[in-house]
Amino acid sequence: MTKPPRKPSQHLLGDADAPLRRRRRRRRDPAQSQLLLDPMPARVAPCLALLKPRPPKGPQWAYEVKWDGYRLAIHIEPGGVRILTRGGHNWTDRFPAIAAQAKRLPVSTAILDGEAVVFDELGRSDFGKLQQSLGGKGGKRISLESVLMVFDVLYLAGAISSRG
Repeated sequence: MTKPPRKPSQHLLGDADAPLRRRRRRRRDPAQSQLLLDPMPARVAPCLALLKPRPPKGPQWAYEVKWDGYRLAIHIEPGGVRILTRGGHNWTDRFPAIAAQAKRLPVSTAILDGEAVVFDELGRSDFGKLQQSLGGKGGKRISLESVLMVFDVLYLAGAISSRG
């Protein structure tokens, strides 16, 4: 019997300096004085799924496909795109195809939570091919063949879309 998911012990959004609810909010535009922006977080801890042999039953559950890739947060800002690993490393230069596609999205600001994958000839995600595309363990190459499988939009155009 599986247990229901636990709430995270820390805020999903926010930084070490201040919890999200204590941050000052800034106004969008003087012409729209009633609309407020949530500041875009510098870093977001991903909400990781638990691997189970079979999915639990009930409407309160959400499911996520296991893709066998690298978990990434894509930060889209007016000044460009940043691709951050779970550990906070900036890998924008290592995933130029994902960065280029993120720049083409019709949004001014967003944070996407997803996984970079490389597919084999049969259309299955292949972690070995992803590692090879990056130069193997400890490699420094760029992956031109990787794509991003998006799990969640955590921040969009001044609004945080998930609150714990």
